[in-house]
Amino acid sequence: MSDDALIAALMEIERHVGHGGWDQPARLFALVPTAELLAAEPSLAEQLARPEAQPDDALSSIEQEGFNGGSEVMDALAGIGWPASVFGCAVALERLFVPPHVEDDLPEDPAEAETFVAHHPERQDVRVVVGVTRTGAQYGVARLKTRPEELLAAQDLVPGLAEVLSRTLTA
Repeated sequence: MSDDALIAALMEIERHVGHGGWDQPARLFALVPTAELLAAEPSLAEQLARPEAQPDDALSSIEQEGFNGGSEVMDALAGIGWPASVFGCAVALERLFVPPHVEDDLPEDPAEAETFVAHHPERQDVRVVVGVTRTGAQYGVARLKTRPEELLAAQDLVPGLAEVLSRTLTA
């Protein structure tokens, strides 16, 4: 499975989540090889755009209905373990952040820091989608609310989140 398959799946998840607008809860997805999914469920082929044109190593995402990450997504993910049939997983979530020059002004208390960031005039809203695979690949994509036409991407975009996701595949 190539890193390109993971990146393509994450970009598709971001587009899917983006259709719902902003201010959404965290959403969790299983990633499975599309070929295996279609072999198990041939009726799903009609839902794919030109399944014959899919790369051999394409990944399909399956949203996990009922996932409730709440404000403590890391804790919610820590309690998840995927079966061997799941090749990878991804999470989409939104966060607020402030520029680095403001970080020194953040209160130590987490609740006060959250309020400070939420009301700061330089705060930014960001949607990140981070995914990992059983082979150790990890990647992330992000979109700023203020620049919806740009998609940021990197292998180590949110390393702490990728690490927690990786543990769900070995549980």
